[in-house]
Amino acid sequence: MNFYCNVVDDRLRHPTDQPTVGLILCQDKNRLVAEYALKGVNKAIGVSEYRLTRALPKELKSSLPSIEEIEAELSPSRPPRRSRRKPR
Repeated sequence: MNFYCNVVDDRLRHPTDQPTVGLILCQDKNRLVAEYALKGVNKAIGVSEYRLTRALPKELKSSLPSIEEIEAELSPSRPPRRSRRKPR
């Protein structure tokens, strides 16, 4: 994680941005493993566990686009142009 945070800070961060924060999501949170894995790292890195769910919580359903809306947004409004180069 420290590697990725350093690359983002070096290559992508704008001078007005705050330092990058790494986030590690794990199925099981093991404090001892996380503590030793991140010991000596001077970057802000968060570690948390997560649970998978099959249903989207009701409070999020109204704030997210439907599958149809996403598909409409991603589909081209017109067919892609064909290349004018002649095949070799």
